[in-house]
Amino acid sequence: MTFSPIDWSQCAAVESIPGKVSGAWVFRDTRLPVATVIENLEDLSVDEVMDQFEVTREQINAVLEFVALSLQTPALAGEPSPVDAHSV
Repeated sequence: MTFSPIDWSQCAAVESIPGKVSGAWVFRDTRLPVATVIENLEDLSVDEVMDQFEVTREQINAVLEFVALSLQTPALAGEPSPVDAHSV
């Protein structure tokens, strides 16, 4: 299974500014790359990431919720709806 790249421009919790951290997606009003936090969540708890990188739980949650929503696959257009006994 392959996933499309995440369109970070749709996430209000992050920003990318040319010349700021080489244009990487960072938490809004910081220089902390989103990728750094996501990579560290593989080995650290949210509390440990918050302590180590001075990021808030709300910022982490906003990014993780955005990633989860981005990975959901929409129903394919033209795909028949499931039928149950009530719709027959």
